Amino acid sequence: MTGVPASAAGGTSSANGAPASAGSGAASGGAPSGAMSGSVSGGTPSGAVPAGASGVPGGPRPARGAKVVAAAVNQASVWNIANLLTMLRLLLVPGFVALMLADGGYDPAMRSFAWAAFAIAMITDLFDGHLARTYDLVTDFGKIADPIADKAIMGAALICLSSLGDLPWWVTVVILGRELGITLLRFLVIRYGVIPASRGGKLKTLTQGIAVGMYVLALTGWLATLRFWVMAAAVILTVLTGLDYVRQAIVLRRQGIAERRAASEETEA
Repeated sequence: MTGVPASAAGGTSSANGAPASAGSGAASGGAPSGAMSGSVSGGTPSGAVPAGASGVPGGPRPARGAKVVAAAVNQASVWNIANLLTMLRLLLVPGFVALMLADGGYDPAMRSFAWAAFAIAMITDLFDGHLARTYDLVTDFGKIADPIADKAIMGAALICLSSLGDLPWWVTVVILGRELGITLLRFLVIRYGVIPASRGGKLKTLTQGIAVGMYVLALTGWLATLRFWVMAAAVILTVLTGLDYVRQAIVLRRQGIAERRAASEETEA
């Protein structure tokens, strides 16, 4: 024996100045039991933050630009399918105008090509917004460019038709005036809330697209009579839905003012 008492089997001795109770938690390295329980899976004590964690004072900071990269990952790319469809619709506008006015605007073949461009624009209008909302592809560019593209192709078609004498100017003024007026109205009441698109508004857009498309084509006979009535329905829906949006804006503004007054009174009380 080397002079170590039998009680040293626990790893400690009263002769070396350490309390006998400390030996119960010692392992072959002399580490305390609290540390050992956390070092089983890789040597990191339980409750300790791994090295390199950004939240540890004095520890290593995140790589430069990491926050920018993380923000970019969380945002949809501008070059997504929804925005590409919107860009396509914008690019179709000058091509559509050129086809409509080619050869004085009365060439049936050119009018057919113009109708194809207009139809593609209307179809992409139906899908780009749906894709953006379904697959989380909404971007600031899309929010601005989509309504501009919608009004650009419709406005170009109406102005071309009226300038060629195929459609009365008052129809163009009513439709475009309503579209621009409702857009301005939405901006005016945005502080109180958002006016959602109604079913009537969607039906109006569909009817307008069909009616304008029929006027773009060089139709004759009963089809020319039919397009007149389709356009009449489109104008009626345009006016009615416009009045409904005005009503919604007034109600939304009143509710917003009432809520602000109630909140102000609670704060003062």
